[in-house]
Amino acid sequence: MTMTPAETRPVSDSGRDDIALPFTVTPLDVRGRVVRLGPSVDQILRKHGYPEPVARLVGEATALTALLGTSLKFDGRFQLQTRTDGIVDMLVVDFDAPDRLRAFARFDADRLTEADGRLSSAELLGQGHLALTIEQGGEQSRYQGIVPLEGQGLEVAADQYFKQSEQIPTVVRLAVAQSVTGDGTAWRAGGFLVQFLPQSEDRRRQSDLPPGDAPGGIVPEPLADDDAWAEAKALSGTIEDHELVDPLLSSERLLYRLFHERGVTVFDPHDLRDSCRCSRDRIAAMLKSFTPTERHDMVGASGLIGVTCEFCGTHRDFEPSEFDPSPPKT
Repeated sequence: MTMTPAETRPVSDSGRDDIALPFTVTPLDVRGRVVRLGPSVDQILRKHGYPEPVARLVGEATALTALLGTSLKFDGRFQLQTRTDGIVDMLVVDFDAPDRLRAFARFDADRLTEADGRLSSAELLGQGHLALTIEQGGEQSRYQGIVPLEGQGLEVAADQYFKQSEQIPTVVRLAVAQSVTGDGTAWRAGGFLVQFLPQSEDRRRQSDLPPGDAPGGIVPEPLADDDAWAEAKALSGTIEDHELVDPLLSSERLLYRLFHERGVTVFDPHDLRDSCRCSRDRIAAMLKSFTPTERHDMVGASGLIGVTCEFCGTHRDFEPSEFDPSPPKT
């Protein structure tokens, strides 16, 4: 396992959960990250009590968000969001740099019950779009990339995003599973991302996406992959789902299995954790943005305004008098 151009060391077999491990394979001009999620994703999924198919989809989305969010070079926010006509009609995962993850999904329980068999991510999502948003905060600009969801899963959608928005050849792999523990079962998720980034942009060229206005019968001429990228893709294609979620297989050992003939450099891992950004002050500020009449309509039978965070499930009650000393006239 290469550490620096002048230093090598044995591969670590000490598996670590809740990290993103950056790496590069210089001879192939590729770099990427491996994500391993244990307690963090288990806490996210358990607090919502999702049915198994939905939990697997949320786990995939959380791993993908960790893969993409940990590439940020600033203390900002990365968000993955889907809006579709599928059983899971909305899915949101937030990454707050440097290490905080939170997620939730909205789904139609009746449609899920009616569906037969184990549903794939693509079947749960249906038709709609995937939005990837980067917020740098302050006066900095906000960037958003949108990919149509047309019956494909998150892996393919992520590949399409990089191809059409970043023009970077990319492979993404995602896996979710339940492991048996002394206390029962626990959710795990893993992700792998590798990108072709040679110094020459000409070597990064990819086949164009089919144009929507191309005359009938016109087939775009395929563009052959660079030899280095073809090798990296072939090696990445050998990854098995269980390798991404196996608690006994370290991220370093996985990378060594893939790239030991070429030499792989690993960098310091990014820690990850389940943590919601909601707070009493944030929610109070949100409630202040409503009109007195709107807040009056929010008062429940208890005489309080109750707000439950969709991400972490925390419920908070507010006295209407905190915002309106005297109630609006009816």
